Amino acid sequence: MKTISLLDTSINNYNLGNQIIMNSIHEIIDDIFPDSFLFRMQASEKFGNTSMKNFKLSDFIFYGGTNALTSNINKEKYIGFSPYDLISFNRLSLVGVGWWQYQGKPNLYSKIFLKRLLDNQIIHSVRDSYTQQKLVSIGIKNAINTSCPTTWKLDQEHCRKIPKAKSDYAIFTLTDYNKNPSFDKSFIQTLKSTYSKIFFWPQGIGDLEYFSNIDLEMKNDIKILSPNLKSFDDLLQNEKIDYVGTRLHAGIRALQKKKRTLILSIDNRSSEISNDININTCKRGDQQKLDFLIKNEMPTNIEFPLNNINIWKSQFGRLKS
Repeated sequence: MKTISLLDTSINNYNLGNQIIMNSIHEIIDDIFPDSFLFRMQASEKFGNTSMKNFKLSDFIFYGGTNALTSNINKEKYIGFSPYDLISFNRLSLVGVGWWQYQGKPNLYSKIFLKRLLDNQIIHSVRDSYTQQKLVSIGIKNAINTSCPTTWKLDQEHCRKIPKAKSDYAIFTLTDYNKNPSFDKSFIQTLKSTYSKIFFWPQGIGDLEYFSNIDLEMKNDIKILSPNLKSFDDLLQNEKIDYVGTRLHAGIRALQKKKRTLILSIDNRSSEISNDININTCKRGDQQKLDFLIKNEMPTNIEFPLNNINIWKSQFGRLKS
């Protein structure tokens, strides 16, 4: 029996998108290690003695998803290891992890920290080419672009079942930490004029407050879902509905549920994933493109890096024997 530690980025986190990511990562770990004993651990706060004991007992230690990597780890702390921990720990393996926003060259602290922290015997899985290039720039060459683990089952057969034509209903999201009331008001108004009924799902803890502060005359006509993943899943499963919004992983969840999806790009995450695997995106504020994509047929043709995914998975068949 193998023992696995999984740093679960949905624990102690106010963004429900991390639950979507971790759902997929749990499935992947279960598939690779079906008979393993799994520790689920928080990812971003300081690790205590019990956590470090669990690490020592573990055959593999995975960090799952999210934007944990940064050019300024000494200032932007998304991984719970301290420099002191790295004296005795250097076995972390990445699963679909990305880089925090577009940034300059990683500083010396970040270079030393990541080169010490990441297992140099493992091929790491990163979310996009930009993240892979950042790691290569500091001498970490044992990482491959597998795209986000949430996309690994979106093959051609799955995508063919996603409608091309507009539905009558739409569900949208907003992003509390990247606000643009003018652009967001405009795209909500577009949805209201195009669909017979629209829904709002608050994925982040501040999304509902942000929505409440946007000046919209028809706000009472918009159905607000409960801020949990079940309410979102239930709507996707029970209605013929499109997804349009700024939350990347809400969009990927909609794709998983075979819903026509348009992600409004507001940062490097959706832009880079779109560049790599062809998810349908539109830059927030590009009203002409938004109108066209919503009103016309929009096929879903995702091209995720299956070969790299298989390379990453297959290494554990060799390592765990």
